[in-house]
Amino acid sequence: MEGLFFNIDNGYIEGLVRGYKNGLLTQSQYLNLVQCDNLDDLKLQLSSTDYGNFLSNVPSPLSTSVIQEKSSDKLYGEFNYIKSQSTDLLTKFMDFISYGYMIDNVALMITGTIHERDRSEILERCHPLGWFDTLPALSVATDIDSLYSTVLIDTPLAPYFKNCLSADDLDDLNIEIIRNTLYKAYLEDFYKFCQEKLPIPSNEIMLRLLIFEADRRSINIALNSFDTEITPDDKLKLFPNFGKLYPFGHTQLSQTEDIESIKQVVESIGEYKNFFDNSNGKTLEDHFYQLEMELCKNAFTQQFTISTIWAWIKSKEQEIRNITWIAECIAQNQKDRINNYISVY
Repeated sequence: MEGLFFNIDNGYIEGLVRGYKNGLLTQSQYLNLVQCDNLDDLKLQLSSTDYGNFLSNVPSPLSTSVIQEKSSDKLYGEFNYIKSQSTDLLTKFMDFISYGYMIDNVALMITGTIHERDRSEILERCHPLGWFDTLPALSVATDIDSLYSTVLIDTPLAPYFKNCLSADDLDDLNIEIIRNTLYKAYLEDFYKFCQEKLPIPSNEIMLRLLIFEADRRSINIALNSFDTEITPDDKLKLFPNFGKLYPFGHTQLSQTEDIESIKQVVESIGEYKNFFDNSNGKTLEDHFYQLEMELCKNAFTQQFTISTIWAWIKSKEQEIRNITWIAECIAQNQKDRINNYISVY
């Protein structure tokens, strides 16, 4: 029943996203990529995939950064095209996806400003999907109040800033706290939106994906807070108020002081049991990405759902990381590590 009217507004877009998903690199295509001897060979192999001639206007010699930049540009173009075709609920959903990149851009701009980096250099590093008109003006802010009142009050991030206005001086630690506080408010708002506004099965799939995102952030915050002045209560305030680790796991994570104690808390969740298993050379980050890709792959098994857009974006970002890793290994002649990529399609 949930699919009865879905195609009126979203049928074309779902078909488009599934077409993009079918263009994701397969395991056999990755095997061809890892056998390349140089970056020109890699360019030739990629030209026979969905990437086509995206590097045709790039002069030799090729560099890894150019390959990453051009493949990312392709993703941003496709995302913006989908958004231009969206209406009402889907437009709001895609706005929410952009907010996460906006938060990263705000943190990047403030960090660059306090370290007196060149503004044009910082703006080049900002994520295109998180761009907003007043972003360049962030470089004039000297404290959190002026940052909010002169720049951010007219952006979609304004509601998320209400818990940050008590922050002290803008230093590296406080900027990271602001970033995580913003992300907590953003994830909770996105979770509420998916729970209340999205139809079945979109809401069920998105809640699973956001629960993983919240747990990943909580684990990373606990790990990165070692040897800092952040108290257990402060840590608890940075954890999103949902997820498989919420609420008891959060309380335990906020008290942890070493990796072993975090490991015990995380392994109490069956799905996360292998996160700290590095026997096959995988890092914690690799395990995060692996589980995320499996969740995204499962999202495509349902019909009549806009959650495939989130799943496709995350899958495409992982694919770009894979291509960049393979290109870097080829450029640095590190063929023994070239197979450390993550592919589930």
